Amino acid sequence: MKVRWTPTSKVTYLDVLSYLDENWTKKELQSFVDTVEKVISQILEEPYMFEASKKKKNIRKGFVTKHNTLYYRIKPRKKEIELLSFWDNRQDTNTLRY
Repeated sequence: MKVRWTPTSKVTYLDVLSYLDENWTKKELQSFVDTVEKVISQILEEPYMFEASKKKKNIRKGFVTKHNTLYYRIKPRKKEIELLSFWDNRQDTNTLRY
């Protein structure tokens, strides 16, 4: 399988990186990047390991940190993992699409 980043996933990922860069140290920023890479590797190895979303069953939510969740979709026919969005868990969940 391959990983495809949607425009939304790119924007939300860069938003988190920007926040970390402005408010935390380079070490925390690098730790987040490393954790995201590890989570994506885990998803590639075992796509169904994370819980399905309650709103949309074909979307899964991968735990990144206590503050961030990665939403993704498995596309078996295309042999693809589609990264949809990075979500700050402190946000109002009523605005969450997944």
